[in-house]
Amino acid sequence: MSVRLAVALVHYPVRNRAGETVTTAVTNLDVHDLARSALTYGAERFYIVTPAAEQRRLVARLLEHWLAGLGGQLNPDRRQALELVTVVDSLEQALRDYGDLCGQEVVPLLTGAGRRDGIAAQELRQRAGSRPHMLIFGTGSGLADELFGRGWTVVAPIEGRNGYNHLSVRAAAAILLDRLCGAEHEQTTC
Repeated sequence: MSVRLAVALVHYPVRNRAGETVTTAVTNLDVHDLARSALTYGAERFYIVTPAAEQRRLVARLLEHWLAGLGGQLNPDRRQALELVTVVDSLEQALRDYGDLCGQEVVPLLTGAGRRDGIAAQELRQRAGSRPHMLIFGTGSGLADELFGRGWTVVAPIEGRNGYNHLSVRAAAAILLDRLCGAEHEQTTC
């Protein structure tokens, strides 16, 4: 994809194992690993989406340590990746913020391991156009069904060799970013 790209990790609205819409907790590991993957593949922003004020404060404290504290001094590579992180209370706010940065409307790209209506990464690269895109991942058991009813583009799920499809969100994000923006697609990279 030769377009501007952001990544969002949604903590609400997402599903739990029973299929109910819930809010999940932000994890330190997700913040670090997805920021590093986002930077590696050329994303301009990495949004943490949570309506929970306490969770937003937790991420702010984490970022303070790595951006202005000892963590960033000792590990400048980690600091550079975490500079991409923006914490917002809704997916709509993330889309508005990134749209404002880019000066145009953003194309949301929803992900979901259980989806069967998605578009393959190769096709997405070919038809990306010039508008900025946001690759959206869900925590818990994935994005809530209500997001898929908005007519937004859905990315085809990752398929392995044996039908097992229960990757961590960190692994799924890295794989999809590579398929969309990896060096092997050099003529159409992000």
